Amino acid sequence: MNDAPELQTIRDFLRWAVSRFNEAGLYYGHGTENAWDEAVALILPILHLPFECNRDVLDAKLTKAECNTLFDVIQKRIKDRIPVPYLTHEAYFGGLSFYVDERVLIPRSPFAELIENHFEPWVEANSVNSILDLCTGSGCIAIACAKTFPEAYVDASDISADALSVAKINVLRHNVEDQVTLHQSNLFDDLPAKKYDVIISNPPYVTSQEMQELPKEYLHEPTLGLAAGEEGLNFAIDILKKAPQYLSPNGVLFVEVGNSEVNLIEKFPDAPFTWLEFENGGGGVFMLNLPQLLELQKNIN
Repeated sequence: MNDAPELQTIRDFLRWAVSRFNEAGLYYGHGTENAWDEAVALILPILHLPFECNRDVLDAKLTKAECNTLFDVIQKRIKDRIPVPYLTHEAYFGGLSFYVDERVLIPRSPFAELIENHFEPWVEANSVNSILDLCTGSGCIAIACAKTFPEAYVDASDISADALSVAKINVLRHNVEDQVTLHQSNLFDDLPAKKYDVIISNPPYVTSQEMQELPKEYLHEPTLGLAAGEEGLNFAIDILKKAPQYLSPNGVLFVEVGNSEVNLIEKFPDAPFTWLEFENGGGGVFMLNLPQLLELQKNIN
């Protein structure tokens, strides 16, 4: 119930939410970087208003029911530290909107920029006919790939049946069911024998130490999608071992390992990783082609 009846307009709630978020010392990292953007990302979707709505709308008076709803979700964001996308059930990746809930990680990978650039200059865009997205989660990477390469077929896999249920919602939402096929699989284990022009993966890569230090907001996300052992490399190394069997002769592998980049370089100091740079921020993404992978395999136990 709204304990602040003096809040009557959208602008009132935006100002109040920003003040309360700053007071509470919330952590931002699921699509926003500050209290104001966080308040906008929460309040406008709850009211079913577009982000680009006329600013005059901000001074429109809200109904009692709307006031109560906004008050409740703002309190949840503060008290329970629930990330905004789980409260609105909406997240954005590569300019596309995706349904999310606590069965999947909230999209935030720099892969969006890579996909928007058609994987260039690492790949010849017109030669991409098949793509594999390992650890697909919400399906955002696979669907963004399908939209960017409308002639390509995309396989998307995840070990979690819950995650695949969310991915299916998004596949249907974006009308790519004829292009994207979902598979339940522990990495490559249950995938069909097939060669891909691009394999892209944002697997779990959080180290054991980092898991203990995560802000409360991240604890709402599935541990299955975050934890990757002592060095954060459990899944990345398995991908390096098996990817060559699934790459076409000119195929390329892209893997995000985040802060575990340092551990990977230390483990394979002579590996020919190409570490990608992104104009929009983010890092910890490497690229390898098939010959480089085959050479690296000689050093993988």
